[in-house]
Amino acid sequence: MAPPRTGQPPLRLAFLGDSTAAGQGVHRPSQTPGALLASGLAAVAERPVDLRNVALPGAQSSDLERQVTLVLEDPETLPDVCVIMIGANDVTRRMPPATSVRLLSDAVRRLRESGCEVVVGTCPDLGTIEPVYQPLRWIARRLSRQLAAAQTIGVVEQGGRTVSLGDLLGPEFAANPRELFGPDNYHPSAEGYATAAMAVLPTLCDSLGLWPEEAPETLDEGILPVATAAAEAAAEGGTEVTAARGPWARLLRRDRSATEEPAAVTSPAPPPPTTR
Repeated sequence: MAPPRTGQPPLRLAFLGDSTAAGQGVHRPSQTPGALLASGLAAVAERPVDLRNVALPGAQSSDLERQVTLVLEDPETLPDVCVIMIGANDVTRRMPPATSVRLLSDAVRRLRESGCEVVVGTCPDLGTIEPVYQPLRWIARRLSRQLAAAQTIGVVEQGGRTVSLGDLLGPEFAANPRELFGPDNYHPSAEGYATAAMAVLPTLCDSLGLWPEEAPETLDEGILPVATAAAEAAAEGGTEVTAARGPWARLLRRDRSATEEPAAVTSPAPPPPTTR
């Protein structure tokens, strides 16, 4: 790895999860959500980012234990922040939601106990997948949103943060399937991954104290019971939920128009992320 231009050590970003976290469906590594978020984080922090992606296509939440062990195996290179995208395969393979959430919660707990910040992109809206027809599409949407809300509760209880991806991507994927779905009509295209990455970037940066507290594109909905915040987040994409005191959580709604400009991610000023 080339010496950091700023003289600061690189931030360490780890990506865990399934094929969405791995970026399946695009042709260039730079188009994966991990690379997009690493570049965006580098631009905001003005320092290099070391990206490690251990996500596995086809993975269910049961694989998170193995993935967490991988990112924590070297105490000298523990990540500063981890992004997890998981849940779609749990729904399609009928894993009980309680099991899915328990496995995710265990992963978040281990990462938090190791000093890592954790951001979870909750289960996407499977009702937008083109090959799925009614009534299965309605069932898929209902199950994926229910899992997303349950994931939020589990993650927040362990000190992590969540960003709802389902409703964010759902209407856009439904309206623009040729642009936002990849060739297999199941995984996102490069444009779809960019949409998801831009929703997660503010929360990723904020978890490290790098996002302005009073950013104009952020609407603080206040402190709500965790279950209420989770339900509201599942119904509106791009919504962040983070822990407050006790059984309470803070709900933040962000105006994505402020982060949709791709130049903010592809700025040549910071050094590119390194991957391993």
